Amino acid sequence: MSSTIDSQLLREALGQFPTGVTIVTALDADQQPIGMTVSSFNSVSLEPALVLWSVGREAHAFEAFNQASHTVIHVLNAKQKELCLTFATPGADKFAAADTEVNQHGIPMLKDFVARFQCKAYNRYDGGDHVILVSEIEAVEINPASTLTFHRGDFSQLG
Repeated sequence: MSSTIDSQLLREALGQFPTGVTIVTALDADQQPIGMTVSSFNSVSLEPALVLWSVGREAHAFEAFNQASHTVIHVLNAKQKELCLTFATPGADKFAAADTEVNQHGIPMLKDFVARFQCKAYNRYDGGDHVILVSEIEAVEINPASTLTFHRGDFSQLG
């Protein structure tokens, strides 16, 4: 059954809710680094420590993220708008503009972040045109700073 809700109106209505902005990184099946900007990030549980994010089925790296055993989720600071846009651009050399280090799984991690979650896959759920990925947090770090937010189609900062 298809929805009778106008998709543009829905997008505008959802844009009324400010969200933080994250970059998620992982390795693809060939052990090459992948990354994308994600605003659909949320806490799920403290025990066990779970978060969720979703990836569109039409996303360039959908299969790689859907199959990844480990990911790193970076909450961006207010000065990372350009990096956010780079990671949101299909085909861009995403990691050329990023100062990174690698974790024990070989996943590139941004050195600059407000919060950084190293995660392993916990569960996946059908979410219509997206897949909802629930991840268990294995390590967390924070660097308090103003957080980059997205609201009504534009960036701002919180804090």
